[in-house]
Amino acid sequence: MPKKVVPDSERRRRRPTKTGVVLSEQLIVTTALRMLREHGSEGLTARRLGAALGADPSTLYRYFRGMDELTLAVGDELTGRALRGWSATADWQADLRDLGLRIHAAYLAHPQAAVLTASRVSGRAHEIASDEIILGVLHRAGFPTPAAVRIYHCFIDQTLAFAALDAAALALPEAARRADEAVWQATYARLPADTHPHIAPAAPHLIAEMNISAYPGALDMLIASAAAQLAAL
Repeated sequence: MPKKVVPDSERRRRRPTKTGVVLSEQLIVTTALRMLREHGSEGLTARRLGAALGADPSTLYRYFRGMDELTLAVGDELTGRALRGWSATADWQADLRDLGLRIHAAYLAHPQAAVLTASRVSGRAHEIASDEIILGVLHRAGFPTPAAVRIYHCFIDQTLAFAALDAAALALPEAARRADEAVWQATYARLPADTHPHIAPAAPHLIAEMNISAYPGALDMLIASAAAQLAAL
């Protein structure tokens, strides 16, 4: 006889764990985020997560098919946090900028999780909601669908790429991060103008710029380019 398929709702644990809590998908994701912050991606295992929840590791597979599906849920949670409290205005450029900054900030709030998830596509609820919102902003601005999709593609890839880049720097050990930041002052500021005629006069500006995220400026450039495209239509 074929094996009986147990619905997801029946696979969920309703009895409290050893720590007195009732497991849920949201609790598991929140705990996974905390573990990623404390131990990094290598520390997120079913065994450690089960121990943190006071549950047998096998219990987790009642909620997720595996650790990769949990990883996708963690990324989707970051997107959901970015969307909380957001509402559209009559200014599409302001809306797009706000959405970009929100997503970028939500990922940087959990740099270890951002490094792990920024390049993934989950197809989960918050990700779909964000795609619908961004395309809606562009549609209301007056972009035809093909142009809206191209701008959306550039917008979301740029946002997540900067999130991954900036998160990777934040996830470095403190000593390594400070050493990287010091290079601009210790090395570039000392390069002579006769051998480096372009770097030398730019050094003070490089020191001021290169240790902060370029994302807000890049986002403004993207929105300005989109606005120019809209005007050309």
